[in-house]
Amino acid sequence: MKLALVIMAAGMGRRFGGLKQVEGVGPRGELIMDYSVYDAIRAGFDKVTFVIRKEHENIFDEKINNGIKRHIETEYAFQDADGPSSGFSQPPGREKPWGTAHAVLCCENAVKTPFAVINADDFYGASSFAILADELKKNGRFQGDAKRFCMLGFEPEKTVSAFGHVARGVCDIDENGYLKKIVERPMVKRFDNGVKYSDDGETWRHLPKDVVVSMNMWGFGPRIFPELRGMFDSFLAKMKNPAVDEFFLPSAVSEMMDNGRAVVKVLRSLERWWGVTYKEDAPAVKNAIKELVANGIYPERLWKTV
Repeated sequence: MKLALVIMAAGMGRRFGGLKQVEGVGPRGELIMDYSVYDAIRAGFDKVTFVIRKEHENIFDEKINNGIKRHIETEYAFQDADGPSSGFSQPPGREKPWGTAHAVLCCENAVKTPFAVINADDFYGASSFAILADELKKNGRFQGDAKRFCMLGFEPEKTVSAFGHVARGVCDIDENGYLKKIVERPMVKRFDNGVKYSDDGETWRHLPKDVVVSMNMWGFGPRIFPELRGMFDSFLAKMKNPAVDEFFLPSAVSEMMDNGRAVVKVLRSLERWWGVTYKEDAPAVKNAIKELVANGIYPERLWKTV
């Protein structure tokens, strides 16, 4: 079965202070998404679609032409503030993209097979891609079932930055391993006495050690696109602040679950997350990659050996 990987790379990196998707972290300047695609190829993915801003196309060409593009089919899907939606145009003052659910919707014409969704600037680990690929391949159900999704859940302690708070989707899971609810927590942070979350930056509450958080690593079938299109139109009609409101993937999935239009199987990953939410994160990510290379998990010349 053919599998596609969608990499969301249109974010503007305000907290990072630049285009963090193309920050080199490997021994030869490899990007985090180089390692993600490398792991995806080993897990059986056949195509990668990068969701980017149109003005960044030349930058991405420069980064992927001599590596990723030579080893797997690639395509761009462009995300901007103009839709996709019939009869819709960018509102005044809008600069940022419309969010992660909109990023997936932008792939509608590029993705025709079961697919995974990840963030460009998050390192998920090889076993995460293998687990997700195995689930997507089961019985072809992600091709034919419009309602069946899956996601990778991670341990909160392994997903926080040392340099500030991060946003995480906190999951409530039933006894059969299916998602009951996902709540987007905008501030999750490590303290000396554990990982805590806050909704206002003042009151902090502990996250239980056995809780699972989403890192925007999802598995879908192509029949999700008509669902997202209708929901995006509804989002546009109801949004309160056109300059900043976003159509988030966890919120879209939650709405589908609430209306009986989706079930989500939660797959567990024990991998350690690495990412560059803040500029100060970059050295830690580089050291982590250096150690993984030294331990033989990745070759020093990543694209020479695939």
